[in-house]
Amino acid sequence: MEFIKSKIPEVILIKPQVYGDERGFFLESYKKSEFIANGISEEFVQDNHSKSVFAVLRGLHYQLQPKAQAKLIKCIKGRIFDVAVDIRKDSLTYGKWVGYELSEENKFMLYVPVGFAHGFLTLSSECELVYKTTGEYSQEHDRGILFNDSSIDINWPKIEGDLILSEKDRNQPLLKDADNNFGIAK
Repeated sequence: MEFIKSKIPEVILIKPQVYGDERGFFLESYKKSEFIANGISEEFVQDNHSKSVFAVLRGLHYQLQPKAQAKLIKCIKGRIFDVAVDIRKDSLTYGKWVGYELSEENKFMLYVPVGFAHGFLTLSSECELVYKTTGEYSQEHDRGILFNDSSIDINWPKIEGDLILSEKDRNQPLLKDADNNFGIAK
């Protein structure tokens, strides 16, 4: 696997080695020793699987401490634009974002550490994601930030038609108003 640090070094794009032939392909999507060797040592405790149709935007989501989650995201069907936003108030990259296309074709994965909000936009007729988390889901600690907060200014890909958002995601607060216990603003 190739581990590529993004412009926010804690967010890591992972390109697995794919072995393909006429039968199909094989790849290692998680190998603890390689992840540890590349600075990802958290223990994953929950696996999730989601399906979305074209133009669905989910996010930006995170969980508060002490139930915060790091995530390892992989698109196994279709294509998405996957985003991580640094919400650690004491970070030099607070409020900055990185985004990558993840797809069933490129087989890339994105590691999103604790202290980051996560979201994605479906770019294909449908997509399926599988992702590992380092903490179990906690409704009590579940929080979010508005996907189009101008202070973050995410450059979401342009799509035909309207975005499809849940009522919850449509009504998330701006970053400056979000319930966030990741560090102290300087």
